[in-house]
Amino acid sequence: MTTTLAPLLSARLSLTPKTTLAGLLDGAWWPRSRDLTAELPPLVDALEEHFGRITRVTVNPTRWPVVPHKVAVAGHTVHVGWFTEQDPDKMILLSYTVGRCDLLVIPPETEPSAAARLMTAAALPGSVLAAGVLMSDEAATGRRMRDARSSEDVRETDGGSAPALLRHPVVGARMIPMPGFPRR
Repeated sequence: MTTTLAPLLSARLSLTPKTTLAGLLDGAWWPRSRDLTAELPPLVDALEEHFGRITRVTVNPTRWPVVPHKVAVAGHTVHVGWFTEQDPDKMILLSYTVGRCDLLVIPPETEPSAAARLMTAAALPGSVLAAGVLMSDEAATGRRMRDARSSEDVRETDGGSAPALLRHPVVGARMIPMPGFPRR
């Protein structure tokens, strides 16, 4: 009986370009599942080209149902640890050569457009936005985009009723949108 292993899928990864601008994150990773034993090998394989041999990984256990102590990766073992004090949206990887690599971890269930925005934002050189801030900002952006789409859907299907009153951003007075003027 011959057993064939399924090929490893490549890691969905975005890294900050090499520059003198140091930021809080070195990029972003979008795993396909919450199974660290399955997800770490392709990630470590992709990172070792840039950061040397990865020996340790730390995560916050709130985002991972099982945190294994060790994961076998292409000829060596990566030790995995967890800290509840660590940002739940960040993974820290350590190597002997380069030192430390901090990655935003994008939840596997994230929509592709949101994941693309997060991967781009996390890889900006010199960014001072922490992983949790990026995730909060994206959640707010996603809500605004969904609200905008749903209000457009309502206008398309409500028989042309008048748009809702808006609040003036400075004084809080009610404003009635006028045709031809942009909405705030």
